[in-house]
Amino acid sequence: MTVMTPRAGDPIASVSTPQPVIDEDRLAANIARVQSYMDAHHLNFRPHIKTHKIPAVAEAQRQAGARGINCQKVTEAEAFAEAGFDDILITFNILGVEKLDRLADLNDRISGLKVVADSAVTVDGLAGHFAGRKPLAVLVECDTGAGRCGVQTPAEALALARRVAGSNALTFGGLMTYPKAGSEAATEAFFAETLTGLKAERIDCPIVSNGGTPSLFSAHLVTSATEHRAGTYVYNDRSMVRAGHCALDDCAMHILATVVSRPTPDRAILDAGSKALTSDLLGFSDFGLIVEYPDALITGLSEEHGTVDLSKLSGRRPEIGERVRIVPNHTCVVSNLFDSMVFHRGGVVTRVEPVAARGLVW
Repeated sequence: MTVMTPRAGDPIASVSTPQPVIDEDRLAANIARVQSYMDAHHLNFRPHIKTHKIPAVAEAQRQAGARGINCQKVTEAEAFAEAGFDDILITFNILGVEKLDRLADLNDRISGLKVVADSAVTVDGLAGHFAGRKPLAVLVECDTGAGRCGVQTPAEALALARRVAGSNALTFGGLMTYPKAGSEAATEAFFAETLTGLKAERIDCPIVSNGGTPSLFSAHLVTSATEHRAGTYVYNDRSMVRAGHCALDDCAMHILATVVSRPTPDRAILDAGSKALTSDLLGFSDFGLIVEYPDALITGLSEEHGTVDLSKLSGRRPEIGERVRIVPNHTCVVSNLFDSMVFHRGGVVTRVEPVAARGLVW
C-alpha cells in the first residue's frame, strides 16, 4: 500500500490526520529567542535533541550558535553522530556490555563524546570497559533538588570526580545537573561547594552543565554554570505555557486531528488517541488543548480514539469531518510517536523531515 507523503507546496489542510505539523516561523523564533538569551549571558547552550529527534532541527540550533548537543541514550547519539554531530553529551547512566560496546565504538568515531555517572558502580563499569581504549570523558551527575538521578551532596560529587580522574581509562569532564525548576540558589550552592573542593584537589572542571526548559530564563542565576541544556523550548507545549515560559502563540507543534464521530451533542471523537497524543497529563486533567475550541476537553484516550467533552461550549460545536489543531501537553513524547514531521509556513507545507532518532530508547 502506498502512503501519500505531503510535499512542499501542499496545503496542510490536505495532510492526512493524525499528524503533527511544525510552524517554521515559530520554530525559528523559539531557537533565536533562547540563543539570544544564552549569548547575552555568556553561557554555552547545548540543546537536548529528545524533543525533536531530527538532525535538521539540531543543525538549525547549531547554526544559531548552540555548542554541541545533548542526547539521552546511546542510540540517539549514534543517529546524530551519523548526521555529522561531534560534540555530544549523553545524560544517562550507561550500564551493560552491549551498550558499553556501542558507546566505545561511538567514542572512537567522534572526538567530543561525553557521558555522565552518579555512582561508583557506573564509573567502574565505564573504566573497566574503556581500559586500553580511547579514554572517555565523564561528568558527575548531581541531584540539586529534582529528586531523580545524581549524587546527593558536594562531598559525594567530589569523591566520584576523584574516582573518575584517577582512572587511566576515563577523563573527568565536569559536573552536570537537571535541577528542579526555580531552584537556582540551591543549584549554585551545590556547584560552588563542589568546585571549591575540586580546586583544592587541583582537579580541573571543564564543564559545569545546568539544564531544563522551565527554568531556562533563570539560567544566568547559576553563576558557576558554563552551559545550559534545554529541549522542549524548541517546539514548546501546553505545560510550558502554564509554566509561563511561553505563550500559546509560541507553540510550534500542533497535532492535526479529524472529528470522526459525534455520538451525542456533548461528545466528539477524534482520530487522535494515545498513538498520536501523549498520555502524559503533567498535572492537567485532559490530554491537550484544542485550539479552535479551547473550552472543549479531551477527557480520554484509547489507542486510536480521542474522546472530547463538548458540554462547556456555548457556541458552535465541531462537526463530523472537521479538522482541529491540538497543542499537546508534552511535545517531546509526541515526536517519538511519528516517523516524520510536516513543517509548514502559513499553512503551506515547506518540508517533511524523518524523525531520525524515533524509537531509539536505549
